Amino acid sequence: MLLTEYRLDLTIQAVRAALKMEHPADAVLRHFFQEERIGSNERSLVAETLFGVLRHRLFLEHACTLEEKGLASARRITFAYWVKFGGYNLRELKPLLKVKEEEWLGLVKSINMEALPLSIQAELPDWIIEKLRAHHSDTEILEIGRSMQQVAPLDLRVNTLLAGRDEVLQALQSEGMDAKATPYSPMGIRLKYKPALNKHALFLTGKFEVQDEGSQLLGLMLSPKRNDMVVDFCAGAGGKTLMLGAMMNSQGRLYAWDISEKRLTNLKPRLKRSGLSNVQPQLIAHENDAKVKRLAGKIDRVLVDAPCSGMGTLRRNPDLKYRQSTQSVAELNVKQTAILASAARLLKKGGRLVYATCSLLQEENQAIVQTFLAAHPDYVLVPAGEVLKQHHIDMPMGDYLQLTPQKHNTDGFFAAVLERRASAE
Repeated sequence: MLLTEYRLDLTIQAVRAALKMEHPADAVLRHFFQEERIGSNERSLVAETLFGVLRHRLFLEHACTLEEKGLASARRITFAYWVKFGGYNLRELKPLLKVKEEEWLGLVKSINMEALPLSIQAELPDWIIEKLRAHHSDTEILEIGRSMQQVAPLDLRVNTLLAGRDEVLQALQSEGMDAKATPYSPMGIRLKYKPALNKHALFLTGKFEVQDEGSQLLGLMLSPKRNDMVVDFCAGAGGKTLMLGAMMNSQGRLYAWDISEKRLTNLKPRLKRSGLSNVQPQLIAHENDAKVKRLAGKIDRVLVDAPCSGMGTLRRNPDLKYRQSTQSVAELNVKQTAILASAARLLKKGGRLVYATCSLLQEENQAIVQTFLAAHPDYVLVPAGEVLKQHHIDMPMGDYLQLTPQKHNTDGFFAAVLERRASAE
């Protein structure tokens, strides 16, 4: 795309707003596009640059210090991104450059990435690296970091209540889309590119939803049966709820609980498209809401997709690594512990609970589960690998489901399958 002063100015404005870290990057972009009525070419340049800058921010800030008194301004960060990662050469940028900027960008282009500190190569702030070092080697941390710098693919989940995967796959391929079956989820489709699908006929008729393959595997771990009573404890906008409802063939009863009215409101149009009639969205005040007490000991399956740092979703939400901190993770740990303990009260004897996060940090994952098991001797951990085998999914796993972009090309997900003993031992 030809770069002009106008396009440069638009991009710098958006990057400057995002770097303040006052709001999530996608919200900054949405607001920016509402304020600036611009063409699709400009929109794609601004969006791609903004997210690219956030993915590579530590390198770009380092690049801005190559000169004496080098400032990490939005302008300089934008140019450094375009030269190092955006595919532009100095000749294309030259008409937009001020005195000395061309010389500086030449230095940026020649930086040897492998000579830089681990945090810059991995694009992970020091606090995250310290947490990961407790359980990973520096080589593993670099692999994680590099995988998180990639752009995530677009995964779809076929609504098995209304369509088969082959039917949807063939329809998308016949339209020229580069679509393939996902390697692990039996209801997933992966698109190489990211076409706008919100007006697609198959989407509007509820035959597919956008959902990462890793997220789809969480529903399979829960394995609800047709006439079960099921609770999605932290339902959000309901992606996993809709999957569970389809797995239940719209039978039984499925409660979608959340503390956010806005998120549950976002579920309504999706629910209408899905054709499901067994879902009951309900607002709860907190994890100890009266609804929890009323259903204690009556539920067959509970999904706890706990609020977490989101460190497994950095491909999609690269700003999260700067919006979270050691303190915010510690606060989340308190919430996670309370939510898991409360959700477990819902289960019948012999029932199953899946505790899941989209985090790679052990203190949000294994540590929460181990603390819970120590305090609840009537619960046992079911090895995730065994559950996957029951679904004929060839994915070597031990006690826990641990998905990462570098190994599975999914977001970073964690899940533990817990069952309440049918009788005292």
